[in-house]
Amino acid sequence: MRAAPTILHLDMDAFYASAEQAAKPSLRGKPVVVGGLGPRGVVATASYEARRFGVHSAMPTAQARRLAPNAAYLVPRFTLYRTVSDQVMELLGRLSPLVEPLSLDEAFVDLEAGGVADDSASARAIGEQLRDAIRAVTGLTGSVGLAGSKMLAKIASEEAKPDGLLLIEPGTERELLAPMSVRILPGVGPATGDHLRRAGMTTVDDLAEAGEDELVRLLGKAHGVSLHRMALGYDNRPVVAERDAKSVSVEDTFDMDLHDRIRVRTEVDRLADRCVQRLRAAERSGRTVVLKVRRYDFSTLTRSETLRGPTDDPAVVREAAARLLEAVDTTGGVRLLGVGVTGLADYTQEDLFAQAAGERSVPDGPADEDQVPGEHGEEPAAGASEETPEQLAARRWPAGHDVRHGVYGHGWVQGSGVGRVTVRFEEPESPPGRVRTFRIDDPELRPADPLPLVRDPVDYSSWPASLPKSRSGPGSSGGESRP
Repeated sequence: MRAAPTILHLDMDAFYASAEQAAKPSLRGKPVVVGGLGPRGVVATASYEARRFGVHSAMPTAQARRLAPNAAYLVPRFTLYRTVSDQVMELLGRLSPLVEPLSLDEAFVDLEAGGVADDSASARAIGEQLRDAIRAVTGLTGSVGLAGSKMLAKIASEEAKPDGLLLIEPGTERELLAPMSVRILPGVGPATGDHLRRAGMTTVDDLAEAGEDELVRLLGKAHGVSLHRMALGYDNRPVVAERDAKSVSVEDTFDMDLHDRIRVRTEVDRLADRCVQRLRAAERSGRTVVLKVRRYDFSTLTRSETLRGPTDDPAVVREAAARLLEAVDTTGGVRLLGVGVTGLADYTQEDLFAQAAGERSVPDGPADEDQVPGEHGEEPAAGASEETPEQLAARRWPAGHDVRHGVYGHGWVQGSGVGRVTVRFEEPESPPGRVRTFRIDDPELRPADPLPLVRDPVDYSSWPASLPKSRSGPGSSGGESRP
């Protein structure tokens, strides 16, 4: 634990949905849900307007539609989200060499290591200036938590949402945590929370009062000791700048179960190519290819094959995944497929194609199901003979994605079906635009890349060199301190 609140946690507010609202003037102030739109789709992010109806992340999209039938439902645009994330992470990198990204929209920063803060006043000033910089560069808002530990900084940013800053003064941790639910602590999920509730422990203070021995008896030594320390406010984990990815993977859930074995093989090949694209984008290679198959009855099989060396060759990954598929019974139908690569390295072995073509390795057997994680809300896999014309149209023109028309300019897809696609023509800095409908094969209409959310962002290349330490900066009165 530090004597000054120099660990910062940034969490962007409803990131995907907020980015969509910033890009689409007609959606600002309205409920927006980003995720998979098919019968088996899942909500990735809901705007704060949609959350008032009870919509939240990881909820089935069908349930969200019942709760908020008039919300805008959009397919994720990860190209845009990654671009904005890079802008935010670049700003964080100007504060410290120790930045620990947790996801596209969340990171820890060690302000002390960057020499930009050494007490509460300077930490608050940096936090407020960071929020201003993020808004100026991306047009979006983020919430900032400041504390003497990672755990408390993350709790502070959650308490500050949306668009706020909360600083927890060192020495006040126990008082702050005491009335909070046990679920606020890292590692306490629904199952552990329910187990503790049955033991009569619902608040953090209950855990602190129970004592280490009782928690060890209930949860085991490692978890019990760790949870008791956190309940007392202790957390000495450092901010780690490099968090090596353990795997690169993609997966798709299908609107209808796949029964055609040829179609299943085609989808596996397509996923293998997408996986390699991500692998190359990360400038990595991998040695173990993993196939994940979820069948019609929700049973999930995971198989893996380890090559003689790392590769980023799509042919090698496709052939390995195909061999793994041969060992899986898909009778009855397939609802989800995933392909991943683990055992990552920074180099490749050039002769692996010959190995893959000439050898038939025996699968390593079942692996951890979580080896091939998917992205919430990712649109279902590309269609073939089993899809209707309406499904094919929706896949060609996903709701929310960018298009450009030869006459009307840039717009985004509001929806498609019955051979038509409806487009709203507007840009991030324009007024709400008009809606027009076209045939899905209109030669003037084509997919487009996302536009920047801010056309001429403020130059922060010299920030934060001009900030004096140990005094509040502009706008610092907007933050809070606890207690």
